[in-house]
Amino acid sequence: MSKQRPRPGKRQSKGGSSKGYPRTARLSEVLREVIADELTLIDDERLDLVTITAIDVDSEMNRAIVYFDSMFGEEGDEGVVEALNEFRPRMQASINRQMHARKTPILSFRPDEVIRSAARIEELLRKQPDTSPISSSDDTE
Repeated sequence: MSKQRPRPGKRQSKGGSSKGYPRTARLSEVLREVIADELTLIDDERLDLVTITAIDVDSEMNRAIVYFDSMFGEEGDEGVVEALNEFRPRMQASINRQMHARKTPILSFRPDEVIRSAARIEELLRKQPDTSPISSSDDTE
């Protein structure tokens, strides 16, 4: 029996790291790391307590929505978005420099509502009285 050769039309992956991992997801992770690193270098107090939580890149990789959370809460979102938009060209240049891509996605910034919703749910759960069916030690006597 002879070995089968790969078909000319099919590409073989050159390592296990990208197998089964969509390109947009890989790009999102790289963008998150690059932007987070760049934020540490920016000296602006509006961005001191900001964390990049997620990035959604569109399928054509033209646009990316950068989700953030900050310790300033909802009251500070406007100032954070303003600062991020102010430094967007610098972040775009850093992405281009580090990725060596033909094009870099245009960044837009939004607060991460998922994080805030989870915090609200957790707060509500803590306020509810304990209604678990577990009996206390007094009932077992």
